[in-house]
Amino acid sequence: MRTHPSQCDRAVHAQCGFTLVELLVALLIGLFLIGGLLTIVQDNKRSFSTQNQLAQLQDGERLAMTMATDVVQATGYFPNPTANTLASLLPAAGALAQGQTITGTYSAAAPGDSITVRYATNSGDGILNCSGSSNISGAIATYTNTFSVVVNAAGVSQLVCTMNGVQYPLVSGVTLLRVFYGVDTLGSGSNVDTYMTAAQVTAAGDWSSVISVVLPLTFTNPLYTAPGLGQNPTIVFQRNVDIMSATGI
Repeated sequence: MRTHPSQCDRAVHAQCGFTLVELLVALLIGLFLIGGLLTIVQDNKRSFSTQNQLAQLQDGERLAMTMATDVVQATGYFPNPTANTLASLLPAAGALAQGQTITGTYSAAAPGDSITVRYATNSGDGILNCSGSSNISGAIATYTNTFSVVVNAAGVSQLVCTMNGVQYPLVSGVTLLRVFYGVDTLGSGSNVDTYMTAAQVTAAGDWSSVISVVLPLTFTNPLYTAPGLGQNPTIVFQRNVDIMSATGI
């Protein structure tokens, strides 16, 4: 026998269960927990995207600077100086006189400057060109490498290297190339006393006195969204490259 009838037993037509208020409170708590979970997921997704974009920017900067450094450092290189000379291996071509190893152009507006260097390599000596390979032809080969920034057919700004007339895209997102040439105007030997643009070097006739090159590259900032939000629209990376044949490295 029941000694304490339940509330449901007291009213035949009453139904047992949660009240509407209890259901609304439970629903509200559930929505609050789901909202917190979604916030965490969105934050993690945003953090992953940011880290991925920064990693791509760093990889692009590393590739561009490594390739430019390797090629520019080799300016004026040629094998077997007892049998060869720059004049014999590097004939006059375009803006380059016979035996001239470096030249460039200057533009105040984007995409900026260009730099052209050339050298001759023997087969198997391991001197890289801007295709990322070296001479394996079995004979001496001359390479003319020009670095510049171009906008491709899709509207993407790229750092490219043109080697012997063939263009090799290196890195996307580069909007400006600046080149400054370290020149020994005093004839002291291998000490830079002035940095010039290509226009200034040409006017002074000092291409044979270029000892080093400063390469500032301007990249699009992948984290930039709008002005005033703490990010600059571009990021500049810079590398100072010594020319081995001029510095004696």
